[in-house]
Amino acid sequence: MENEKCDLKHPNSVKEKKLEVIDGYTIKYHAKGKTIWSKGKMIDDKPAGYWEWYRIDGTIKRSGYFEMGEPIGEWITYDSKGEKYKTTNRDKD
Repeated sequence: MENEKCDLKHPNSVKEKKLEVIDGYTIKYHAKGKTIWSKGKMIDDKPAGYWEWYRIDGTIKRSGYFEMGEPIGEWITYDSKGEKYKTTNRDKD
């Protein structure tokens, strides 16, 4: 590769997020690679259990649970200060 510092790209030219796995948790980083974008566990390449998403400034943005890759139960959206803003129930029918 001519430019070895380039990020991997999806077919639609969107850069993939930097990713690492620490103690079983998959952690993705914002584009600059310094702050966490999301973290949670993956099972069979699907999100499982509790996950969190963060803003670029490090405040929590959203949290919720997955079962077999599908969102379930209570999902919380947080305001820009990291305070609980909205709760949504994602139970299966």
